[in-house]
Amino acid sequence: MLMARGAEVSYNDPHGAEPARMRHHPELKMASQPLEPAYLSAQDCVLIATDHSAYDYDFVVRHSRLIIDTRNATRAVREGREKIRKA
Repeated sequence: MLMARGAEVSYNDPHGAEPARMRHHPELKMASQPLEPAYLSAQDCVLIATDHSAYDYDFVVRHSRLIIDTRNATRAVREGREKIRKA
C-alpha cells in the first residue's frame, strides 16, 4: 500500500535476505539492506514490525529520525524516546 502511494520501501531482516514470495504481490522484489548508521539515518521512518532479539534497539533508535514501533521492541530504550511512536 505504501509503494502504491509512491513511498520508497526497504527493509532489514537478520533472518532472511529476501522476503517470501506473496501471491497477492508477485512483483515485489526486495533484498534485506545492511543495518548501518548511514542506512538508518537515510530513512524518513523506521517501522519495527517484529521484535527480533538479534537487534540492538538502542542502536536503531540512536541512528533513526522516527520510529514506529508496533511490537514495543523499544521499551528498554532510554535515549531518544521522543523519536519513538507506538502503534
